[in-house]
Amino acid sequence: MKVARVEVDGKTQLALVDEAKQELALVGGDLGRHPNPVLNLIQQEAKLVNLQAAVTQHVPMASAKFLSPLSAFLRNPFAVGKNYHDHALEFDKSGFNATTSGASAIPQYPQIFTKATLTLNGPTDPIRYSKHLTTSVDYEGEIGVVIGATCRNVSKADAMKHVWGFVATNDVTARDLQKNHAQWFMGKSLDGFCPMGPWMTSRDEAPTDMRMQTWVNGEQRQNAHISQLIFDVPTLIETMSAAFTLLPGDLILTGTSVGVGVGFNPPKFLKHGDVVRVAISGLGELNNPVEEI
Repeated sequence: MKVARVEVDGKTQLALVDEAKQELALVGGDLGRHPNPVLNLIQQEAKLVNLQAAVTQHVPMASAKFLSPLSAFLRNPFAVGKNYHDHALEFDKSGFNATTSGASAIPQYPQIFTKATLTLNGPTDPIRYSKHLTTSVDYEGEIGVVIGATCRNVSKADAMKHVWGFVATNDVTARDLQKNHAQWFMGKSLDGFCPMGPWMTSRDEAPTDMRMQTWVNGEQRQNAHISQLIFDVPTLIETMSAAFTLLPGDLILTGTSVGVGVGFNPPKFLKHGDVVRVAISGLGELNNPVEEI
C-alpha cells in the first residue's frame, strides 16, 4: 500500500494512494484521527483491509496538498554517508570532506550519522536557509527505508522482514558547516533539511530496483539505482541493529549518488528561487523550492 498525509479542503487527512488512478481514499475513524497517523499505523501493524474499511471518501490526487507522511519524527532519522562509489569519489575530491584523514575514499564500513528531528519537511515545502549561516546548501536525493518492526542484532538474511517500506527523501546539506565542524551533524540538521514524501510505499509494493533521479531547475543532476549502493539495505540494518535497537517508524536515508552540487567545478550550490525535484520509482516526487531568509 501507499499511505500519505494530505490536506483536502483545509483539513489534514490520512490517505491511501492509488497512483495509477491518480486517486486518494481518505481514511477516517481512529486511524485517521491519530495526530501522527502514518507512524501509528506502522507501529500498530495496521492491515490494508482495516484502512480500506475506514475509507470515508475518494478524491482526485490533484485536489490535495501532500504533507510529510510523518507529522513528526519518532527520533532522529539515520543516514549513511558515501554509499555510492562515484559519489564517494566526487565528495573526496571536492575539498569539503574533513572526515577522511587520508583514508580511502571508499568506506570499508557504513558511515552512519543522524539528522535532527526538526529537519522534517514536506514534499513541496520550501528549503530555507540563511546566507549568514551557510553559503553552500546542497541537495542529496536519497531512497529512504522505513523500519516496521523493532529489531536488534538482526542478520542480513532476516533484515528485510523488519522493513515496512520506502519513501523519497532529500538529505539537504550545508557543505561549509559540514567541513568547518569536521563532522556531519550540524551541516545536515538545519530546520527543514529533510524533505520527504509524498507518500510511503510498503515493501511489497516497492519496485525491486528503485531508480532515484534529481533535477535542479529542470537540469538532471543525479540518476542511480538502489542496486548500486556500496552497502545494501540488509547490510545497513544488520550493522545498525548490532549497535542499537531500531524502532518502528525509524527512517534510514540510504545515501546519495554522484551528481551533487559540491561535485561540480565550480560547485553548483542551491540558491534562492531554485526548485529541487527528486523522483524515485514507485515512491513519487519531491518538488521543493529554495528560499533564502
